[in-house]
Amino acid sequence: MKLIRQLGAGAGVTLPEVRVIGEDPVLPSVFPLGTMAAASAGALAAAVAAYAARAGQGGEEGPGGGPHTRGDLGAPDVTIDVRHAAVAFQSERHFRADGKAMDVWAALSGDYRASDGWIRLHCNFDHHRDAAVRALGLPPGSGRQDVGRACAGRRAVEIEEAVIREGGCAAAMRSRAEWLAHPQARALAGLPPVGVFRLSGGDGRASGTGRGETRSETRSETRGGADSGENCRGDGRARAGQMLGGPGGGLPAGAERPLGGVRVLDLTRVIAGPVAARALAAYGADVLRVGAAHLPEVPGLVVETAFGKRSCHIDLRSEADKLRELVRQADVVIQAYRPGALRARGFGPDDLAVLRPGIVCVDISAYGTSGPWASRRGFDSLVQMACGIAHENGDGLRPSPLPAQALDHGTGYLAAFGAVAALLRRAAEGGSWRVEVSLARTAAWLDDLGRIDGAGVRQPRVEDLLATMDSPFGTLTYVTPPGAIDGRRPHWTSPPPRQGEHPAAWAPPS
Repeated sequence: MKLIRQLGAGAGVTLPEVRVIGEDPVLPSVFPLGTMAAASAGALAAAVAAYAARAGQGGEEGPGGGPHTRGDLGAPDVTIDVRHAAVAFQSERHFRADGKAMDVWAALSGDYRASDGWIRLHCNFDHHRDAAVRALGLPPGSGRQDVGRACAGRRAVEIEEAVIREGGCAAAMRSRAEWLAHPQARALAGLPPVGVFRLSGGDGRASGTGRGETRSETRSETRGGADSGENCRGDGRARAGQMLGGPGGGLPAGAERPLGGVRVLDLTRVIAGPVAARALAAYGADVLRVGAAHLPEVPGLVVETAFGKRSCHIDLRSEADKLRELVRQADVVIQAYRPGALRARGFGPDDLAVLRPGIVCVDISAYGTSGPWASRRGFDSLVQMACGIAHENGDGLRPSPLPAQALDHGTGYLAAFGAVAALLRRAAEGGSWRVEVSLARTAAWLDDLGRIDGAGVRQPRVEDLLATMDSPFGTLTYVTPPGAIDGRRPHWTSPPPRQGEHPAAWAPPS
């Protein structure tokens, strides 16, 4: 799949070929969501196959920094099913706990008609709801009808800005043309869907011989829309042919999980970040989700996105040293706080590279880390509104969202892919690495994929893609993770834990 090769080139790695099963249209939309899902989940599977193959050839660095054992060589058979990947993008819609679906939307969340168009308010967290109510000049406890009347008399962008000033989350519906003319869209133009940068202040090689850098970050020279990367040489790129003796290799003989031993700290909430960490757990990574008792959660989502993870609580206001100790033993840190928020607490990428030379820092944001909206709060449904997707997916007269939280899930899988690509770069070149993705950049990637005649397509069948697992929350029905490597499918070996169930410590090696 050309898109997967392009993603690999943009991240500085050459990936094994991926066999794609099926095609669009899969979901009812003018956007090629099946292609998007297959490309992002397939890129992750290919990167994992490359990582496992390097392990099988006795590469110089194993998961967690330990040695590898040599396994059988040969090109891996990496597959991705388009329907399976698309259904995985709807995973929260098919999730059941004892047969009951979850409702993720709060009463005031939704689209409201403004005097000149539409505005979407995101009120799933109480403090965001309160900010929206204040911005509209309404008293606490106001209901949906009150909000509707207040929005009807004001311009959509005026409401958007007022809510943002109050610390809330909102987005006016823009057309594609309006978004492309916006300064934030221009700030994202030319960036790859997955940015992979080298950090100074740490060397990931066990031998300590990796190169340093004179700047805090060095961007990968290739872009997401660049050449496929099949003939890349001599540019520092982690090339499958150089590392593996060919375009990939089979999973090492006797290996239980391809990412076994890779330690991942999950400092995220809601969907995109948790999906990234959950995807890595499906390939065997040791994922520790770090939350805090005082931080709000979306009750159903915090369960649905937690398969294969452990969960601890750390209050950074008083227990920052606990997180530092976890970082010192981690391979990957995934965070989705607003840009700069963790840096202000001493946990920026450069800080993490000092704590743990060789760390891979994955940063997920709504609108990117540069431009006038870099610090703006955002969620999938808001980015769809702002970037023109909700406008174009329908008739343009009222918002029509995608039939999946595709920006969240796509960004999550791209983040997981970037993490594994950075691990490959670390193994080949040494150093500490930063991966950068955003919902808005993923939206631009989707826009670049073109349009299809899929608006009237029926929802795909899902029964053969579901599984059940017993848990503290009852019997859970969930969408299995997509992809396969040499016939082995990713899977989760443990149910979602209760929040804060585990100590703030890594599990001992099994």
